[in-house]
Formats: sequence, structure tokens, C-alpha cells
Amino acid sequence: MKITKDSVISYDPVSLLVDGKRWFPMMGEMHFSRYPRKNWEEELLKMKAGGIDIVSLYVIWIHHEEIQGEFDFSGDRNLREFLETVKQCGMYSILRIGPWAHGEARNGGFPDWLLKDAQNEGYEVRSNAPKYLEHVRRFYEKTYEQAKGFFIEDNGPVIGIQIENEYGHCGGFGGAKGEEHMRTLKDMAMEIGFITPIYTATGWGGAVTGGMLPVMGGYCEAPWDQRLTEIEPSGNYIFTRERNDHNIGSDHGLGVGITFDMDKFPFLTAELGGGLQVTHHRRPIASGLDTAAMTMVKMGSGANLLGYYMYHGGTNPKGKLTTLQETRETGYPNDLPEYSYDFNAPLREFGQMEDTYREVRMISNFVHDFGSDLCDMPYVPQPGNPLKPDNFNDLRTAVRYKKKKTAEGKEFNSGYLFVNNYQRRYKMEDHRNVVLAAFAEDGKEVLSSFPARDIEDGDFFFYPFNMPVGEKALVTVDATPLCILHDIDDRHHDAYIFYTDNDRTANVNVDGDLDGNKVIVINRKEAVHSSKVNVLGKEHLIISKAEAVTDAEGRVNLLFETDSDDKLTFMSYPALGKEPEGFEKISEAVFDGEIAYSSKDIFTSYESKKIYANPVKCAFKEVAVDNTDTEKECKVFEISALEIPEDANEVYMHVDYAGDKAKLFVDGEIATDSFYTGQTWEIGLKRYVDTEFKGEVVVYPLYSEDKEKMYLQQWPEMEDGVACAISGVKATVQYKVQI
Repeated sequence: MKITKDSVISYDPVSLLVDGKRWFPMMGEMHFSRYPRKNWEEELLKMKAGGIDIVSLYVIWIHHEEIQGEFDFSGDRNLREFLETVKQCGMYSILRIGPWAHGEARNGGFPDWLLKDAQNEGYEVRSNAPKYLEHVRRFYEKTYEQAKGFFIEDNGPVIGIQIENEYGHCGGFGGAKGEEHMRTLKDMAMEIGFITPIYTATGWGGAVTGGMLPVMGGYCEAPWDQRLTEIEPSGNYIFTRERNDHNIGSDHGLGVGITFDMDKFPFLTAELGGGLQVTHHRRPIASGLDTAAMTMVKMGSGANLLGYYMYHGGTNPKGKLTTLQETRETGYPNDLPEYSYDFNAPLREFGQMEDTYREVRMISNFVHDFGSDLCDMPYVPQPGNPLKPDNFNDLRTAVRYKKKKTAEGKEFNSGYLFVNNYQRRYKMEDHRNVVLAAFAEDGKEVLSSFPARDIEDGDFFFYPFNMPVGEKALVTVDATPLCILHDIDDRHHDAYIFYTDNDRTANVNVDGDLDGNKVIVINRKEAVHSSKVNVLGKEHLIISKAEAVTDAEGRVNLLFETDSDDKLTFMSYPALGKEPEGFEKISEAVFDGEIAYSSKDIFTSYESKKIYANPVKCAFKEVAVDNTDTEKECKVFEISALEIPEDANEVYMHVDYAGDKAKLFVDGEIATDSFYTGQTWEIGLKRYVDTEFKGEVVVYPLYSEDKEKMYLQQWPEMEDGVACAISGVKATVQYKVQI
């Protein structure tokens, strides 16, 4: 949705509104001060290609005023330039200006000098103490100097401000005193010049909101949990009216209820876990399916904004006085990596596009084409839907629907049936030959039903009923809607794209004919690898293992990653107007019908004439080292990657290591680090070099007895009770190819 300074952004109890029309945006968090400035545009465009409309971001105080009075908004800390880049990319932004952020930063983002000053002068931070507010005002003023001219009233990207974070839940005051402090901060921000249509505040866990728009969260696990065992099944896989995730911030205190009236505010999320940032004592791995199933459940439960924390991982900047990560040494509950803030996010520390990226992109494609209509469909609990996540036997279902009218004035019910049989880390009961039905509010009236099917452990999907298509309706489709391709021909017909959750053939029940519109059903694997793009003013669905990203000039590029010598292939519907330079058409489908049940019936395939090579030669060897007493057990390895192609967009080095943690040094300086999770450690080499890479990796030992000190989802094999080695290093090359 295009928003300008003349647009009116507001909200009601249902959703956000733009000029009175329902708006269901996608939001993703990226921290500019944790990512190289030279790559901001490329990464933001990846976010946009993944379906993100709004970039949320912390302004982390300690990143900008580590030394009192010495503000630093230069280089990678340049907020003003980042906002300019957001604008150039055609995206919007919500600034989270704190002053306390958390974000796994040192002191939650507070500079050390502030805490020392509070201790010496005898005042409380995160209070209305005049001395504290004086420091906050100066920080807000400096932040405003960076943001000035980039608010929506200036035709800039900033449409909202978040005040504080988790206030009254993770520190700060609750009750009237906390509400007063939140209002004080908001009033101060507005007085300084932070004028936006919306102001948000944390809504979960008893946090106070100061009357601002509450935003919610949900994570598939809790790496901040102090337990060292598998934890109970997450409630975020249950359909419910409950908006509160009781596990968020449970390291700071037991989660408690919300403090606002849910009937007065829409259900908006700002912190759905795009992944999980591991801590030293707890290292769960969030998969793409973990995040996708949780997202679908939130959508089925009535959420009308899907916001992810983090959507893009990063690397902590180097401090002038200390490292800048959260530590137990500073009084916080967790030890984090000194530098890596990878988060297993959809876009990771070096911009890797993960399975989660593709899963969220599928959901965003649906939201962009159907979201405004979905906003008006309230959540309807279903009979038999379990209320506890430890119920692994009963099928989990939800309905969202509303009454519509035909052109003749006839009323009908249109909506979606959501089904979840996925619970992270737990096996769900298989269900055979199930006839799914969507029930109205009374639990008796059947709004729609679907043909019998099997539902396996791990399945999750949603089906439409009575979906308008032109002047007709799809009565039922037992496939999940992906997107709409508009104006596929000269007569302005549309194509409705669906996908099945396995390889079965979908049942499409149409009321009459489709008036020239089309229904196309692909399989889930194809949908995961699909991108909706605009080529020369026409919408296309591209299916490829390469990722489609549109640049700031509107050119569509495929990011193609290879570990060998390979050709680039993709499919398109409709067929492209002409073969892209360097490609040839290898198959062309001719389809005259209205319903296509397979991509083979209707997609055209293309293949590159060029073979894209991976000439990179990787090597590693252990080197002797004069270890200190404190690090006497660690091992040091030289690693290298030679013959990096000049035309490579990126080269990722994949380091297979086993140990407690590892650190990467480039030119003798630490570059980043890793806590072992069982995953391959991926390092983007273009951040450091162009043609050849040489570095050192220090691996720290992991001992069998460490099982009493930490939870690892995947433990390595031990040799004589210890793991401390690199077992392999290889590279993949990413090329950027325009189509």
C-alpha cells in the first residue's frame, strides 16, 4: 500500500487503517548499527522481496553514546543514512527509540556511564527522576536530529515510534507509576519532534502501555529460560483469543497478564520470533517450519499485523570501552556471543536467505493480496479445538470469516478454515480420512466443509471457502491461497495461485465458471521457492531455487547460490514477454482452461546458457599456538578461500566445527564469533575481501560434563569426553543474475 504525507494512518479495534481502508502489513526488525553500511540497500531490498513493508529498528543508546557526551552516528551507526536507504527502497519504518531497548545489548542498551551516574547520584533509571529524564532528553534530541525530515509528514518512511520496551515487565514500574512514566516519555518525544501517526508500546507480560498502541509477541522457544532441559510445548501453536506469550522475558520474571483492554485495540504483533538468539546456557534451533506454523496460528487467531524480531541478523559493533553484548557479568541473566547476533533469522548475520525467509515470504504473498479482506474477519473458536499445547491428540482448528453480499444482494459467508497439527519438538497424532468443517460462532452451524483427507504430524494449512473471484466464487478449495496475479491478459483477468501441502491433487469447487479468471494449483515445495515479481509492468510468479529480488530501479535479479558448476533455471507464469538475455526457453506450456492442477500445465521454463562456476578452493589446518593459562585447551586453525570469482555477489564459507564456541580473526582482529549449535557456521567473505580470504578460527572445547551447565538441541560427538575441532570447510558462491 502506498503511503504519503497526505495519507491518514490510524487504527480501530480491528486493524490499522490507511485513508479508512484496512491495512495488514508485514514488519521485520533490522538493526542498522549491527550491519555494514555498504550493504544496507542490498539487505533492505531482500527484506522487501521477502514481503516486509515496515522495517522496525532499535536505536541502541550504548551504540551511540558509549562515552558520555560523545555521540557517534557515523559509519554503520548512521541512522540518518539508514532511514534515507529505507526511503529509497520504498519501505516504511517504526523507530524504537527506547531509551531502554534490551535487544540482547549490554545493559539492555544503557551506557555504563548512565548506570554509574545513577548509582553515584542516587536516582533510578527508567523512572521519572529528573536527572534520568535529563539524560534521556539529550539522547532523544540527538536521535531526533538524525531522524528529522524522515517522518511521514515529510514524505519520509517513519510512520511510528515505539516508546521504551517491555516496561513494567522487564524492569521499570507497573501500575499507575509505570503508566505515568510511559506518558512522560511519549510527551517528551513529541515535544522534541517525534510526530508520527502511531505510537506503540510492548503489550505482553504485564507491561504498561501509557495508552499507546500495544504490540504483542511470540517465540517458539525461550533461550533466555534458565532451565537446562527440554521445556514444555509452546502455547504459540494453539489457536486462542489469548494474545500474551507468557514466556517472553521469563528470565526477568514470571509472565503475567496484559494491562490493556483487548476490545479497544487491534491484535498486532511486533515480536514474532523470526528465529532464536542462542545464549551460552541454552541453544535451541528455530527452523523455518517452526516459525511458519507459529505465524499461521497467530494469523488464524486474529492477528492483523505480522511483525518479526529479528527478521535480519547482524553483528554487534566493537565497543570503545567494553564489548557490547548482554552478559551475566553486568547483572543480566544470560551470556550472549560477543559479536554474532545471527538469531537464526530469515536473513542471517551475513545476509543468508534461510528456509525461514522462504516460509515467511509465502505468508506475506498471501497477506499482500488477501490481508485487507482478512482484517474484517474475526477469529471464531472451533468446537474441539484444544486449549492446551500438551494436547497432542486433538486437531487444532480456527475460523475467520465475514458475511458478504453478491451483486444481486444475496448474503453468503466467506472466510478461511485454519488447521494446525504442528507442535515444535513434539509428535502430534495422525488423523485419517478427516472431513474438515468450518463452524460459526454457535459451534453448530456449518459454514463450509471440505473433502476427506489425511492429516499427518507436522501438517499446517488454511483453506478458503466462498472466496469471490470476479462475479463468481470458489465455494471450497482444499489448497492454501498463495497470491493473486493481476491482469494476466489484455482483458484484465486474474490468476489465483494456491498450493497443496503435499503432492495430492486439489479439489476446486466453483460456483459457475470463472469469467476468464484462472485458478492455478502448485505444490508446497514450488510455493516455498516462488516469488511474485513485476517484470516490465506485468506481474509474474517465478519458481526457482534462486531468490528473486527487485532492485531500487525495478530490475528483477535472481540470487543464485551454487556449491558446484551449475546452470540457473527458473519457471514463470505468465511467460515472460521475451527471453532474458543469457537465457533460453526450454519448455513452454500452452493452457486454455480455467483451472490448472499442476505447474507443468501452465508454467514456462528457462535455463541460463552460461554455466556458473564455483572455483573457490578452501583449506584449513591446525596451527601450533602458545596458549595462555585461561585458554590452554583451545585450538587454532588457519582457514582460507582462494580464487574467489570477481563477478560473485557473495561467497559463503561453511565451517563445520565442534566445540563450545569459536571466534573468527581477520588480519589479527576479531571479526565475529559463534556459539556451537550443531549447525554449520556460515561466514560471508565479501564483508572482508574480494579475491582471496585468509583468517584464523579459535575453537574452544566442549566437555561431556558441560551437559550439566547448558542445553544444546544438538550435541556433537565427543572424543575422550571433549569436542574441539574443525572437520571441514567449503564454500558456496552466490551470483546475481538479471532476468
